[in-house]
Amino acid sequence: QVRLVESGGGSVQAGGSLRLSCAASSEFGYDTYCMAWFRQAPGKEREGVASVYSNGGTNYYADSVKGRFSTYLDKGMKMVYLQMHSLNAEDTGVYYCAADVSWLSGARSCTGTWSPPNFGYWGQGTQVTVSS
Repeated sequence: QVRLVESGGGSVQAGGSLRLSCAASSEFGYDTYCMAWFRQAPGKEREGVASVYSNGGTNYYADSVKGRFSTYLDKGMKMVYLQMHSLNAEDTGVYYCAADVSWLSGARSCTGTWSPPNFGYWGQGTQVTVSS
C-alpha cells in the first residue's frame, strides 16, 4: 500500500535550520497530486505549512513561515522536502507530509486551502523542537 515516511526532524537551536524529507513508497503512482506539509503543536490544531503541486506553479506557504521555509518536489525519486531556516520556538511541533491525489481537488489543495480531509495519505510525523 501507499506509504509516506517523514524524516529529518530533531532538536535545533533558535535561528538554526532543518531539512525534512518525505519519501513515498513505490506504490505511489499518481500523476496529479498536491503534496503538503502540516504541523501540530501540543494543544493546538493541525495547520497547513506549505504545499507543492505535481504540475508545477506557485508554491504556497503559511504566512508564519513565508520567507523562511521552502518546499520542493523530486517526482522521479518520489520525494518531497521542506527546508526550514531561521527556526524559532513557534515552529516546534510534529510535522507531517500529506498527499491529495484527487485530480480535481489536488490543484485547489495546493492554493493554500490545505483541508486535511482532502489529503488521503499521511506520514507518521516527525518531531521538530526548537530551543531558545
